[in-house]
Amino acid sequence: MYLITNRKLSTRKQGLDVFGKTPNIKGPKELRLVKVERVNDQWVTTPVDDLLPKKNVKRLKNQYQLDIDVNERWYGSLDVACEIYTRAKNENKSILFFVHGYNNDVEDVINAALEIEALYNVIVVPFTWPANGGGAVSGTAVYLSDKSDARVSSSALDRAIEKVHGFHQIFSSASQASNRNKAYQKHKDNPEAAAALFTRLTESECHVKISLLCHSMGNYVFKHVFSTTDRFSSNLVFDNICLVAADTNNHDHARWVEQLDVRKRVYVVINEDDSALKVSRIKPGREQKARLGHYLKNLSADNASYIDLTSSEGLGSEHTYFKGDTVKANADIQKFFNEIFNGRAADDCLSYRPDIRAYRLS
Repeated sequence: MYLITNRKLSTRKQGLDVFGKTPNIKGPKELRLVKVERVNDQWVTTPVDDLLPKKNVKRLKNQYQLDIDVNERWYGSLDVACEIYTRAKNENKSILFFVHGYNNDVEDVINAALEIEALYNVIVVPFTWPANGGGAVSGTAVYLSDKSDARVSSSALDRAIEKVHGFHQIFSSASQASNRNKAYQKHKDNPEAAAALFTRLTESECHVKISLLCHSMGNYVFKHVFSTTDRFSSNLVFDNICLVAADTNNHDHARWVEQLDVRKRVYVVINEDDSALKVSRIKPGREQKARLGHYLKNLSADNASYIDLTSSEGLGSEHTYFKGDTVKANADIQKFFNEIFNGRAADDCLSYRPDIRAYRLS
């Protein structure tokens, strides 16, 4: 598994201890890629080299038929992107970009990502920001510290999304070029037949779907991407954007949610009884308004599909209900998340309730 992070990395340490609890010393916008593996019951971490040698770029260009300039500066992220995209295509899997919430150390993030992969047959690429909180019992100061780290991490998240989009464009262009060449070779003297074959090849091809999951305070990180005009995340990058148990204000959320562009759906998933969001609202006192992830009023973003799971069997007061006991107890919830995490519309799972302007499971 590969993690994208703006955490400080310590090359003198081993295992998950390489990940610091503060932003990168070069600034919170600085991104690093780290490969994480489980070997003999130990975590092994390998930071990905920054600058790729020119010979490596040439190899990737030829191997994957990429339309890239080998004289430009390319980084290890290109090699990783080729590996992940090829695996997704060969295994017919979707890619899920995962932004975690408050009070998560790196091992929490990895374990959550591994469980998501096992449940939904996707490839998870976590973006981990400094959100170590204070353990099981943490107070207002720790919560606000994580909120501060979340705000300064928003630029790093935007840069990561820009990278995802850029690589997706490169691979899509390579695929189209391959199909165009196949069509031309088969119908060299018939441009009309070549164009028709190109269209059929493109339509029949298994396209890799990429979706975004923001959980809890990860939504707060994502929201703050939209606090500046110089951002990339408003562009079309993802098939679905899934805002689950969002620890961010319900008030005025339409201002930033309506700036999201997707190929399929923007899902806002709500549990009114979410105990973590109730505590979140209490911690900072009067400052904290109703949270988007547990409030069924003011559901006003025209581009969003609001999903009310509150009364679903097995949900209770859960906060992380796309994994764990909730999906074990309720196959319908698992089916819903399976659809949206795999970049599909979940219309067949849902029925609309105009009185609350939200959907519930059918």
